[in-house]
Formats: sequence, structure tokens, C-alpha cells
Amino acid sequence: MDYVKLGTTGLDVSRLCLGCMTFGVPERGTHPWTLNEEQSRPIIQQALDAGINFFDTANTYSDGTSEEIVGRALREMTKRDDIVIATKVFNRMRPGPNGAGLSRKAIFNEIDNSLRRLGTDYVDLYQIHRWDYTTPIEETLEALHDVVKAGKARYIGASSMYAWQFSKALYTSRAKGWTEFKTMQNHLNLLYREEEREMLPLCKDQGIGVLPWSPLARGRLTREWDATSERQQTDAFGSTLYQTHDADKAVVEAVATVAKARGVPRAQVALAWVAQKSPVSAPIIGASKPNHVSDAVAALSLNLTADEIAQLEAPYVPHAVAGFK
Repeated sequence: MDYVKLGTTGLDVSRLCLGCMTFGVPERGTHPWTLNEEQSRPIIQQALDAGINFFDTANTYSDGTSEEIVGRALREMTKRDDIVIATKVFNRMRPGPNGAGLSRKAIFNEIDNSLRRLGTDYVDLYQIHRWDYTTPIEETLEALHDVVKAGKARYIGASSMYAWQFSKALYTSRAKGWTEFKTMQNHLNLLYREEEREMLPLCKDQGIGVLPWSPLARGRLTREWDATSERQQTDAFGSTLYQTHDADKAVVEAVATVAKARGVPRAQVALAWVAQKSPVSAPIIGASKPNHVSDAVAALSLNLTADEIAQLEAPYVPHAVAGFK
């Protein structure tokens, strides 16, 4: 496993981040396809054995049970100083006022709840899950700055939003002398490349670590166009991200062609494309089976040629913005 600095920070992270939305009590929250604790632990151990030191979850995943499962496993399997734990805040955790969002009250409540569930004194990366249109960004940024100064988070990051919003957050923090976002966790894969227009150039210019989510397009890039999965059939949010489109089908077929020529699984080709995209630091991979981890690790050694990249990218057409809410 190779390690890189996370953006312009001094933090060393593996070139893969294990996304932990896959882990959680299936009966809790809105992810019936998650793995319970007994099923999750071997995947987490496999990731550690492969050299992955970077784990990303969120307070809202399976109603907090993802953080609980991941926290217990990591405490038993490794040393806290050897790993990088990231979590997120924004989505609703309880009914009623102040049960969601990025107000000072919500952030202060949720960082403490996440730390309790994870069983740690601090997280390495605390991220806003989405942009909060109902709270002034100044309030959010000052609250996050205070979380860092209190020692509860080492760095802060953001997730899917418009480039102008991320730029506003960066220059506001800079002007106020507050802790700045160091990462962007955005939606990027061969079926959704709209981030190449403005967000990726902005991140490259500002030295932001990029952590793409759904690099395999919820598995659509790993199987035949007409094939499906339990998650695809029950993932309400995922159904808003990808629509039936002739050009998308051509992209999936291009992945299959390159994979066949290379003699490797399609997942390796699709992930290799994301991993080689500048300025990506570490794609966030979801894993529910052992081969998901092994394929992801192998993808880091798959160097796509310029001709292969052109072949993979050629069918793409512009898409409507998706994943910001």
C-alpha cells in the first residue's frame, strides 16, 4: 500500500479509503443492505491487513450504528495512532428543531455524539456532509474552527457542493483566520464527471485533498448494463444519481472492453481511472465482500495508458448535477 499526504496537510493516508456506509444495523436507518457487526468485522480486518489506514463514516449512516461498529472494530484490531478516522455531520439524526444541519448547536452536539459512538477522543477529519442553505456559512465555519481548537478534530473537510460554495467557504475561513477545509469528498466516476469542470481545478489550485465517493457508480461500472443488485433496488438516494442513458451504457461497455483486454475485473479498471485522476488523494471504496477490497488494492497498480483513458472517456456526455442534496 502506498501512502500520500492528504492535500497540503502533513497527514499520511493510504491511497484507498474504506467507506463505512456498508457497515451498520440493517434495521436502523435507510440502508437495508448494510452488513451487521459480525459480517463487517472481517472486511475491516482485511482492509487493515492490506495497509488501508483511512476509514470514512458519518453520524447518519444506519442511525449511528456504522460509527459504533467501526469504532469497536478499530479499537480491537489496531492502535488509534496508526489510523485515520473521518466522519461527517449535517443530515438529520432526530426529529424536531436542531436535529440536523450545520448550526453551532448541531455541530457541537453531533461531534460529541460521534466521538461517543466511535469510542475515541478525536476524529482525524470532520466533514460537512452537504451545504446547509439555512445556516450562515460563517456560523458553520467558526463552530468547526472551535471543534478543532477543542482537540475534537484534527482537520475539517467538505462534501458535494458547488465550486462557488466551496470557494466561498475557503476565502471566508482565510479572511477570519479560522481553520480551513483541507478536503473535498465529491461524486466522481466514469458515469459522472461533472466535477472535472470546476471543482477538481479549484481543489488542485488550492491544494485540497480529493476523496471521491462512489468511484464505481454504485457498482454499475462493474457489471453488465442490465444487471442489478440488492443495493441498487433499495438505495433511494442512489436512484437519484444515475439515469438510463445510451451514453452511460457505452461507458459501461468501454470499461468491459478495457478490462477484457487487460484480463482484470471491471472494478479494477473503473477504480484505476478515478485513482489516476488529478488531484485525487484517495477514492472512497465500499466493500461488502472480500474481493471488493482485493480488487480495489489491485487497481492501484493498474496503470491505464493514455489510449485506454481516451477509450473510457470518449462516450461520456454532460449530465445534470446530482448528489448535492
